[in-house]
Amino acid sequence: MALYTCKLGSSEGRIIVKEFEAANPEMLRASLVDQGFFVFEVKKKPFQFLWDKGGGRRKVDNKALLTFNQELLVLIKAGLPIIQAIDTILERGEKGLLADVLNEVREDVKGGAALSDALERHPKAFPHLYIASVRAGERTGDLPLTIRRYIAFLKRVEEVRKKFISALVYPAILVTVATLAITFLLVYVVPTFSQVYADAGSQLPLPTRILIAFSSMLKNYILIIIALIVTGFAAFRRWAVTEAGRFRVDTLKVGFPFIGDIFSKFAIASFTRTLATVIGSGIPIVESLKMSVGTLNNVVLERKLFQAVVKVEEGTSLANAIESVKVMPPLALRMLGVGESTGSLEEMLSDIAEYFEGEIDARLHLLTTAIEPAIMVFMGLVVGVIIITMYLPVFKIAGTVG
Repeated sequence: MALYTCKLGSSEGRIIVKEFEAANPEMLRASLVDQGFFVFEVKKKPFQFLWDKGGGRRKVDNKALLTFNQELLVLIKAGLPIIQAIDTILERGEKGLLADVLNEVREDVKGGAALSDALERHPKAFPHLYIASVRAGERTGDLPLTIRRYIAFLKRVEEVRKKFISALVYPAILVTVATLAITFLLVYVVPTFSQVYADAGSQLPLPTRILIAFSSMLKNYILIIIALIVTGFAAFRRWAVTEAGRFRVDTLKVGFPFIGDIFSKFAIASFTRTLATVIGSGIPIVESLKMSVGTLNNVVLERKLFQAVVKVEEGTSLANAIESVKVMPPLALRMLGVGESTGSLEEMLSDIAEYFEGEIDARLHLLTTAIEPAIMVFMGLVVGVIIITMYLPVFKIAGTVG
């Protein structure tokens, strides 16, 4: 469905600008009128292919969710009811998706709904894990404890994610600079040399002629090439969110040499840390497994873990079930078995997550240490080949004069 920006008038006389998903603007307009809004404008968001990925763009980001839960925890511990706590948070006057959703959550809670039920009505805004954690806290009567657990979980996930991203930033900058430098040589420097050689009228060596022809093609068609790259990228993104496309992409992610191992460990670390958090909230093991599988963010691994969940439902131990699908190394499986036998599964799952995160740190350090000289050497070779190729006619003339 497409995303629309709507300018609305509420029954209280306020002007509201909100985003909605709908099949077409006519149906959306009719729905808003039925809800009691006066519709000023319904406008489709432009360039939706850039962020069209299953509605993920409308999810509340982890930073905003972390801040909200920290404030909510303090207010609940101070003795404020849920409605007053949400009112206090909304009084800051911040704009954005979270504020819009919280206004609707507040109205639902005011109407008698439980907080978890009110949150569940916004599945694209709040993660399923968060909703389940709140529901578990309501069942046990200790909502602050489950919120505190979720805050700790979010902090750790964000910490690992930032490490992962920051480790890739520098290599990405190097690749970008190298690409721009080589493009500049081919689009600007080489044509300048070729004009000098054309004026001289001398016969050029074959490598030089090939390079000049490639440079001329790049210079003449660079806008078309950029347009094709952007179009290809957009088409790839749309294909990658289909069932077949996502399975193929995720297969390549975990199967790629060296980098695939990092992706796999990152996914399993996220899964085990999530599972530890959910089990600690008092949710049964099978339900906890089903909820945690979604945090793998990889279809290939999800299918394997779902096979393990089925085995657990049939009575197999968690360690044996996961061992049968071969997604964890022997050491992690032994730790899992010990956790099951001693009744400390939550603690052991956290230890397994830390073990994988340590492995990820080591691999990322090795990757970033090795990739810098590799990019430098590659760039030096390419630039060197371009320069030598363009100076071949000069060497030829010098040899003739000698």
